[in-house]
Amino acid sequence: MSVIVKPDKCTGCETCLDSCPFDAIEFKDGKAYINEYCNACMTCLPVCPEGAIIETETGIRNTEQRQKITDYKDVLVFAEQREGKVASVSYELLGIGRKLSNEIGTQLLAVLLGAGESEAQELIRWGADKVLLCSDSGLEKFNDDTYSGALAQVINEYKPSIVLAGATPIGRSFIPRVAAKLRTGLTADCTSLEIDKETKNLLQIRPAFGGNIMATIFCPDYRPQMATVRPRVMKRGEYDENRRGEIVHVKVENPVSRTKVLEFVKEVSGISVNLHEADIIVAGGRGIGGEKGYKMLEEFAEALGGSVGASRAAVDEGWIPYSHQVGQTGKTVNPKVYIACGISGAVQHLVGMQSSDIIIAINKNPEAPIFNIATYGIVGDLFEIIPLLIKKIKETRRNGEAGKR
Repeated sequence: MSVIVKPDKCTGCETCLDSCPFDAIEFKDGKAYINEYCNACMTCLPVCPEGAIIETETGIRNTEQRQKITDYKDVLVFAEQREGKVASVSYELLGIGRKLSNEIGTQLLAVLLGAGESEAQELIRWGADKVLLCSDSGLEKFNDDTYSGALAQVINEYKPSIVLAGATPIGRSFIPRVAAKLRTGLTADCTSLEIDKETKNLLQIRPAFGGNIMATIFCPDYRPQMATVRPRVMKRGEYDENRRGEIVHVKVENPVSRTKVLEFVKEVSGISVNLHEADIIVAGGRGIGGEKGYKMLEEFAEALGGSVGASRAAVDEGWIPYSHQVGQTGKTVNPKVYIACGISGAVQHLVGMQSSDIIIAINKNPEAPIFNIATYGIVGDLFEIIPLLIKKIKETRRNGEAGKR
């Protein structure tokens, strides 16, 4: 069951406002309406003096949705930006978006909030046919309220059949709100996307039950079909500097928020945490022993020009911040080289790094599951092996620099 307001009966008396424990009742143009926060608790029904608030079977809305499903067609990518620059995950989404749109024979759209035309042009060069650009100053800094309202407005106007966003902190924060506003389904943290050849539904594939199975989810009765995709699991498409497309300037109605962003504070750490962009990652698990062990990994990563990652076990022990965590409940990475130090290889961790180009495992247990997916394995004490590797790398660099003189 769900709750709706009959606008012809609502007098705008606002008697119902205080009755809702979820702040799910809002007023627009003098009439009440139920927003996405509604939990169908029904406490507002007896309060309305005009009987304008009623409960209804969800099947009614299902029928209406099915009737309109043919109105939705294109693939839309939410192009995330940070400080005016498009994030890398957006180009990855354009890669898979291009593939999906070709299969269903539609256009590939991108929506860009709070950035300029130069970044919109880059999206076209990476594969977008049309960029819906909203340069409103109120959208330069991310805010859940303004972004969810703006994206929902764009989707309602252009009616894409598929909407993709990155499973980044920003995407995970506001995309569920957008899905709730649109009353459609959402599959989070997808690692693969395909089109069903018969029904043309989007098959949204993601790990489930602790990574022990891969679940295939689809949304046959609602549009758009929405999914967030883990960064670094999709390959970028082809870049064409001469590619041409259309930039449409979109005006968002009243980008007003109930909250105000005062300041963004970047995490300050001696260890690089930009794992999504790293070509080399040195990751430590429970076998690293503690914070002292991570100092050694930091030196190892610095010698290689890489970043430091961690398993959940190490983060839970408090040895390193969560921002370094790789795995199902952390970040999904796809570096050129992933060096797993003292990591046994639990399936939850493998989900986040097994697509790395080269995996090097260092573990004293020859039966550790990590060796099953490793490109190269070293069985031994990492506290003996890593210092030797650091020494050798530094010597090689010194010799190389001396040879250039």
